Amino acid sequence: YREKGNPHKRSSDSTMMLFEPKADYNVKKPNLSNVLLEQLTTTFKQEPIPEQIFYYIYAVLYSNIYRSKYSEFLKIDFPRIPFTKDFKLFQKMSDLGKELIDLHLLKSEVLGSPISKFQGKGTNFVEKLRYNEKEKKVFINKERYFEGIEDEVWDYQIGGYQVCDKWLKDRKGRILTLDDIRHYCKVATALKKTIEIQKKIDRLYPQIEKDLIEFEKY
Repeated sequence: YREKGNPHKRSSDSTMMLFEPKADYNVKKPNLSNVLLEQLTTTFKQEPIPEQIFYYIYAVLYSNIYRSKYSEFLKIDFPRIPFTKDFKLFQKMSDLGKELIDLHLLKSEVLGSPISKFQGKGTNFVEKLRYNEKEKKVFINKERYFEGIEDEVWDYQIGGYQVCDKWLKDRKGRILTLDDIRHYCKVATALKKTIEIQKKIDRLYPQIEKDLIEFEKY
């Protein structure tokens, strides 16, 4: 910048930086408050890694008990995460959160064995969707269908949308490719496994609220 009083002279000891040095771009910096990290470290007698904390939070947010109990608050404010004092319980929840994240990123190894298969003869053209509750099949036209889609998977919603239904509706009037078919089978499997993990989380969640960390207010 120019020194005041001399617009043509540049300050020799001042530099304006719009961006961090290039060397810092690849350095991971956890977006967590020092207060949280210090309190968790003090309580657990060891410092949890940032990823563990993220996985724990993810698991809590997928607890049906948590969602139901605080539903009114979640409608009007950011979620407040209860942290257990029990490090072993924290680890268990963190592990379940990690499993969920791998599923939702479609990176989990369990997706290699999909619960659904694409069956029938004819075209892969998405014409008219129909779910056969009795046979657990999702028809995309009169002949072709995805089998093995249970009711709870078909009905599962994220963000107010019925996932399995919306994914196919968004492709109505198109021909499904082999990659599309594989992707849909993975999504259905991820939802099935998500439901199973949520049940595990709900078995643990009541223990969390029995002994919570109380954070100081600033």
